[in-house]
Amino acid sequence: MSYTLLFPGQGSQAVGMLKALGESHPLVSQTLDEASAALGFDVAALVREGPKELLDRTDHTQPALLAASIAVWRVWQSQGVAAPQALAGHSLGEYSALVAAESLGFADALKLVRLRGELMQAAVPPGQGGMVAVIGLDDDAVAALCRAYPGSEHLAPANFNSPGQVVVAGETPALEWLLANGKSQGARMVMRVGMSVPSHCSLMAGASQQLAAALAKVAVATPRLPVLHNLDAAPRSQPDDIRAALAAQLHQPVQWTRTITSLASQGVTHWLECGPGKVLTGLVKRSVDGATLATLEDPAVLAATAAALKSKELETA
Repeated sequence: MSYTLLFPGQGSQAVGMLKALGESHPLVSQTLDEASAALGFDVAALVREGPKELLDRTDHTQPALLAASIAVWRVWQSQGVAAPQALAGHSLGEYSALVAAESLGFADALKLVRLRGELMQAAVPPGQGGMVAVIGLDDDAVAALCRAYPGSEHLAPANFNSPGQVVVAGETPALEWLLANGKSQGARMVMRVGMSVPSHCSLMAGASQQLAAALAKVAVATPRLPVLHNLDAAPRSQPDDIRAALAAQLHQPVQWTRTITSLASQGVTHWLECGPGKVLTGLVKRSVDGATLATLEDPAVLAATAAALKSKELETA
């Protein structure tokens, strides 16, 4: 039995997320209240009631999603299942994974990701950049498509999510060109992603430097569980190396396909999404044949998955 927990990133948020899980487990409310106290605004109310426009604001989305993911993690821990083989998180979710691994403190991580959201939004003014998903082309073909853009604005792959799905970041004129020309260049689908900023590209270099300065002041411990980083799908144990990876992650592509491939090569068979939604298990389904998937936001799924894994532990004991 080998399983991993995957922590989602921006785009998985929704007003009312964790409602059913919160009705079954008081740890959810306790965690959201703890986040509210750390940040000085009502995270719990934002998660439960919105409004959507406020929840979708980057500096609110990131701490709200981190708090929601750690709430799910704490409920999972309460089930008494043996520790996962490794952890990983997509973009923002990397911070959630490091909290779960006891490398970052919960309150510190909340403040860091709120700052991260503020820095990202300030790096590129609203309306001047964003992200577009390209479906149906391999990684090299998407990179070539970006290079073919005839203008001077930035356009580059930002999230290598799964075979045939790459998200591109760039400035608005370049993205408009991609939306208009992607299909004629072989893509099956080209569509906007709900991000108001062009993450994980060189446009975030300045924000990355500012984030590095903030990370230097935060306590970071050696993770108790391996956490695979977006930068290169490799774990790190030294605090300074973890800080550097988190800062670089902001302006470098997310290597999610490599992360999933690495975990699969280590024998992971069960892939559990530890947070709102099912984006990451969907990516695993497209990347790993025969993967066993579960989304832990659903209390019935969480309980059944915990029972199944504990049963497998007994079988192999």
